[in-house]
This record gives sequence, structure tokens and C-alpha cells, in this order.
Amino acid sequence: MDSGMKKRVVVTGLGAVTPIGNTVPEFWESIKAGRVGIGEITQFDTTGYKVKLAAEVKGFTAKERMDFKAAKRMEPFAQYAVAAAKEAFEDAGLDMAKEDPYRVGVIVGSGVGSLRETEREYEKIQTKGPGRVNPLMVPLMISNMAAGNISIQLGLKGKCTNVVTACASGTHSIGDAFRAIQYGDADVMLAGGAESCICPLGVAGFTSLTALSTSEDPLRASIPFDKDRDGFVLGEGAGVVVLEELEHAKARGAEIYVELIGYGATGDAYHITSPAEDGSGAAKAMELAMEEGHADPSQIDYINAHGTGTHHNDLFETKAIKKALGKAAADVVANSTKSMIGHLLGAAGGVEFIVCAKTIQEGFIHQTMGTEVLGEGCDLDYAVGAPVEKDVEYALTNSLGFGGHNATLLLKKYRG
Repeated sequence: MDSGMKKRVVVTGLGAVTPIGNTVPEFWESIKAGRVGIGEITQFDTTGYKVKLAAEVKGFTAKERMDFKAAKRMEPFAQYAVAAAKEAFEDAGLDMAKEDPYRVGVIVGSGVGSLRETEREYEKIQTKGPGRVNPLMVPLMISNMAAGNISIQLGLKGKCTNVVTACASGTHSIGDAFRAIQYGDADVMLAGGAESCICPLGVAGFTSLTALSTSEDPLRASIPFDKDRDGFVLGEGAGVVVLEELEHAKARGAEIYVELIGYGATGDAYHITSPAEDGSGAAKAMELAMEEGHADPSQIDYINAHGTGTHHNDLFETKAIKKALGKAAADVVANSTKSMIGHLLGAAGGVEFIVCAKTIQEGFIHQTMGTEVLGEGCDLDYAVGAPVEKDVEYALTNSLGFGGHNATLLLKKYRG
């Protein structure tokens, strides 16, 4: 389809469950206050574990956010997804009685699904035998159940899929939903990511990979771009947004947050855990998003970086930003939301997209918390020491996943 025939896509609803707030208003208030949601792991005994900290969701009660019986048939990642989706759906003011249900879909990804259910049922096999495994083990565990449960709870009968690209799952899900609307497959899509794997297997696995910070200071554990960074902090939660075809949104008088105008997706074809050292794959994703959105690098005001706090990610993403933006990289403000909420893996892109939408709406770029002295090669403006208040017209958000998966979205202030 000719680019001139692509339909315009806007964002009309936001929903989030995070380590610093279980709704978007709570989350954004915490972002503006610079709250760090990292603390000692409470979900299991970390005796014998090198890693003691995580960014857990706090005070979330599923039955307050959805049908109790349905919630019992969901693992936390799916509960978070449904809660965030319901918030976004209500925020958008959608009424399914007025919609064709086959034109409203959902693409919500999870990188891992439920490791906890895997742990529980394997233990049953070991102690009680295979006949005692939960009949619902498979539907509780598999990652597509975030999207499936959202579809069931809200009556969405359109395209219903999930993307699994590790830490890029949420961003790819939003990108694919964007394409579905652009090319006429749907009028409305709920999109984003959900994750919850702060459990023995999750923590032990990422620790053995030497991906996690072993700091025991919550304020100096997730410190992207800092010279002392030593890995990421595992987080959990969900971020889901409502994307809508512009004319459809206008026809029902919807409030529009921002316009989504570009999507870039590439593969590094390099290494299973390390990004390409020259940043070429991530740079190309940014270039493709800007090209689609007809934005010059000099127009980019803000980048929500993947910014995990691992040595390789932060250095190579910085190279990628310089490669994609050229001289304009010196003038852009980049930050890492992971400095406050840790790394939500498949949910990161959904939550960070919400940060971009609110940043454009309010002109507030949050500080990269905890970061003090920049590491070698990390020489951009990462909003260190204080937040930045400036008018943001264009924002990029990056997600880079194990396997070499790169995803970038370009958001723009909605001008009608």
C-alpha cells in the first residue's frame, strides 16, 4: 500500500501496572516525583542468591480489578495485562455496544509467560507424581494468555495475537498493532506487554547469565549509563495502550494523547545476548521509524532509551543513537525509565511508550535516577541529576531484546 494511503493512528487510552503505581495516574505521579520502585525481593527467600533486589509490583489485588473467578485462572502476568487493558479501555471511553467487535483487536506480548507455574508444577511431579499437575498448567503458563484473557474480558473479537521478542516484546506488539490499523485490519487495537518472573528460576537464570545487578543499594542498583553499572534489575508489571484509527477516534469524540507515526524493526544477526557492537541494528530501527514518520533527526526532542544498565547495552545503544541522529544526537535528551522501575522485560516497551505519551503531553522528561558519573563512551544528555522541562514534539522509544531484536516507535504531538 502506498504510504499516502496508510491510515493515521492515534493513542486514545493508557493503562499500567508498575512497581511505582498500579494505575497510570499513580505511575506518572511517581515518575514526576522520581520515586524508585526497587527493593528487597519479598516473593521468595533469596538466601543463597547473589541478587537480592528487584522491582516488584506492590499492593495489587486482582479481584479489585477484574472478575474474581477469571482472575483465579490467570497468573500474575496475565492479571497485570488485564488490569492495564481495562484501564486503557476505560480511559479511551470505548463502548463495545457501538463497535464492530471484529474491528477491535489486541496484541499484547510477554517475553516469558509464567515461570512460577512451571516451577510449581515441576515440583509436584517431583514430590507427588505427574498425575497431580494442575489441569490448567498450560493455559496459565503460556505467554499468549495475556492477549487471550484481555480479548475474553473485554469482548474483543478482532486480530488477537502476541509477540515474543524478549525485552522488545511490548514495543513490537505496539508496532504490529500500529500496522494492523494503518493497513485497515482493525479500527482499534489494544497493545503492549506484560511480565512477572521475579521467582527463583527467573532470578537464578538471569543471574547465571550475569545480566543482573548484584548491588544491595536500591538507589544504586539500576543505574543506566553510569560508570559503575553492573546489570539490570528485574521488574514486573504491564503497559497497555489503545491505538485507534484517527477518523474513528474523531467520530466518537475521543481524547487523543499523541499520534504514532513511525515504527522500525530490525535484527542484529550478531549475538544471542549482546547488541551489535557498532549499534547498527538499533540505529537502523530508529532510522526506519524516522523515515516512516517523515522526521528529520534534528526534530527529535526526546528518546526513551532501552537503557538497561548492562555495560554492553548502554554503550552500544549510545553508539546507535549517534549513528541514527548524527550531529543532532548532541541536542537530544535521552533517559531510562528502568532507573526507577527496573527492567520489565516484555512489558518494558508498553510502559515506556506510556512515559513517552505523557512526556509529550506535559513537556516533562524525567531524570535518570541513581545515575551519577557517566561511563566511558556514554556521552549524551541522559537527564542526569534533574528532570528536564521542555516542549517535546517528537519522541523515540527503543527496545532491544535478546536474540538481536530491535524495535523503535516514533510518537508525535497530535496537531489535528
